[in-house]
Amino acid sequence: MPQTQTIQLQVSGLSCASCVGRAERALQSAPGVVTATVNLATETATVEYDRALATPTQIADVVTDAGYPARAKTPDAAPVDKTEDTARLRRMTVIAGLLTLPVFLLEMGSHVVPGIHQLIEQTIGIQNSHYIQFLLTTVVLFGPGLQFFAKGFPALLRRAPDMNSLVAIGTLAAYGFSVVATFAPGPLPAGTANVYFEAAAVIVVLILLGRYLEARAKGRTGDAIRRLIKLRSGVARIERAAQTVDLPIEEITVGDVIRVRPGERIAVDGVVLSGSSFVNESMITGEAVPVAKTVDETVIGGTINGTGAFRFRAARVGADTMLARIIAMVEQAQAAKLPIQGVVDRITAWFVPAVMIAAIATMLLWLAIGPDPALSYALVAGVSVLIIACPCAMGLATPTSIMVGTGRAAEMGVFFRKGDALQLLQDVNVVALDKTGTLTQGQPAMTDLVTTDGFKKHRVLGLIAAVESLSEHPIAQAISRAAAEAGLPVAKATEFESATGLGAQARVDGKTVLIGSDQFMARNGVDLGGLTETGATLAQNGRTALYAAIDGQAAAVIGVADPIKPTTPAAIKTFHDIGLKVAMISGDNEATAKAIANELGIDTVIAGVLPDGKVAALNSLRADGKLAFVGDGINDAPALASADVGIAVGSGTDVAIEAADVVLISGDLTGVAHAFDISAKTMRNIHQNLFWAFGYNVLLIPVAAGLFYPMFGLMLSPVLAAGAMAMSSVFVVTNALRLRHVKPASFVPAPKTSSQSRVTEAAVS
Repeated sequence: MPQTQTIQLQVSGLSCASCVGRAERALQSAPGVVTATVNLATETATVEYDRALATPTQIADVVTDAGYPARAKTPDAAPVDKTEDTARLRRMTVIAGLLTLPVFLLEMGSHVVPGIHQLIEQTIGIQNSHYIQFLLTTVVLFGPGLQFFAKGFPALLRRAPDMNSLVAIGTLAAYGFSVVATFAPGPLPAGTANVYFEAAAVIVVLILLGRYLEARAKGRTGDAIRRLIKLRSGVARIERAAQTVDLPIEEITVGDVIRVRPGERIAVDGVVLSGSSFVNESMITGEAVPVAKTVDETVIGGTINGTGAFRFRAARVGADTMLARIIAMVEQAQAAKLPIQGVVDRITAWFVPAVMIAAIATMLLWLAIGPDPALSYALVAGVSVLIIACPCAMGLATPTSIMVGTGRAAEMGVFFRKGDALQLLQDVNVVALDKTGTLTQGQPAMTDLVTTDGFKKHRVLGLIAAVESLSEHPIAQAISRAAAEAGLPVAKATEFESATGLGAQARVDGKTVLIGSDQFMARNGVDLGGLTETGATLAQNGRTALYAAIDGQAAAVIGVADPIKPTTPAAIKTFHDIGLKVAMISGDNEATAKAIANELGIDTVIAGVLPDGKVAALNSLRADGKLAFVGDGINDAPALASADVGIAVGSGTDVAIEAADVVLISGDLTGVAHAFDISAKTMRNIHQNLFWAFGYNVLLIPVAAGLFYPMFGLMLSPVLAAGAMAMSSVFVVTNALRLRHVKPASFVPAPKTSSQSRVTEAAVS
């Protein structure tokens, strides 16, 4: 069985969608490569390969040999800084523009200012004007424009033409014809010895301008990753050998004790040992409110300490920290290829050769049936077709939107581990929610305490808390917390006995105290009387009912519930507003589960589900369409993997997170709503880009070929074709950048209901 590994390569020389297809095909044909995808926006390749058959260097050499220089990316590498490339393109554009301006004025000035042509003829002469245009255009083409020839013709010789090939052929055709018309016009038919130096030069200027604007815009698409990388702390104060020393975070090991002073950035993930503070985790979770940190609380590397000070023990360092894993998740999502991209790939695989054939056919048609001078018309139409059809916008339409959309999602605490989840979320009809820890806090709390005549609430709570203090059961801990919050003293219990799944008893202050289910009370001969009806009412309202007896007399019924998270009701309303059906999967009995579902407006309830039955529960929901499952526990991992889209809330376990497609760093359902929202807006953005990219080519190639000439006598100038082509790519990237400004949906926490309330001191007095 092959041992596969995934690497990322940084690939240069990618200029259009055709380049992406050729680079992918080169990688996929390499020995040992299992899968390979290339991303134009990030200029990266993600390759899964068999380690026994290939090495990263060999794989990089394969794509380099195909004409696209590549090298393996290091795991902690920042996105490629485009500042230098952008500055170079700006410099080349300015130089080309300054050299082209006289050429344009000499040849086209009369179209702007009447009389310019006559002025040139009477002063320097038309022939000298052509010589000047020749000199300046030669410098433009073989100076700033040399890159098109250096890349385009080798690609053509490899029978793999790309955008550079189209530009090189188009400009060289216009330039070559003009050179003949200037220096040896004899062989040309009468009336066709026109020069098109300005077309060749202006095409280079406009395409350089487009690439400069595109590079500047693309440089902003990687801002999310760069901001995340900047969160890394450089130095930490570590306790070593009875002293505190400042060390680089690379030298921190698991178990090191680290001191954090007010205002400092926390170096790595860990657990607080002493001290307390409020920590700003908004850069990781997207939540603006600082989080209280005391002993035994976890802290996240990259977050910022408030005004307090504390010591913590390092639990995760290096690539294992949450920040490192988040960066890896964002990079993985940004390099992903959505299913919709497959359509683009199939079209662009033959697009450039088809354009070249269309350009040749256009020229032949004009030569055959065009008016005089047919050769001039044929040249203009052929060059226009070549220039206007460059498929840059097609290649950028999807990956730029993914890059910006997933980056913005990360800023809101939503991380797409698998990029295709962006598209798959839009096909989801049902969102299934695990109850404990997802809908609820995941920690039971005592909600009700109803006593019988002759028993005071605070006395009963103190006695039963003494018994429960000897138990580790979550419900026992909830009762102990309620007593502590009410400020009640808890006596020492003796002769403790427990009956698994039923209850417990002990001696407290000389009294025999029992607490447990109605069955436990019946087994011990306790008559519950009217408490049975009260307990049934509590169960109908979603609580677990327990009973207490003191010296054989029924004393109280206790209601315990797992409180619903404050933002849950608003999130579920949002799911309904966007047309989703909401289901809840719970291990509770049917009455309790339905009570919670009715309170929240949940459509479908599957109750009494054992941990290993969640996959079967999901399968029963598939009749309603594709589904997303939201969970947080170890036992949720199979269901997360089985769902069409698995969403793990960040308060969950590593196992659940690794099985999910989407990870929410915050522990509530608002992140799920954000995920659906950013998915919808990103896919809408992709569709806009694809509509523009394909519509632009479909509409303008016939125009460039001369469609409107028979009807209106209009020809599309190669200069205008170059401008339109350049602006199409800029439009696509700029449109994608709008996703940077997506606002998180605002959720108003619901007022606490009775099932969410805690027993207060007043309630037990």
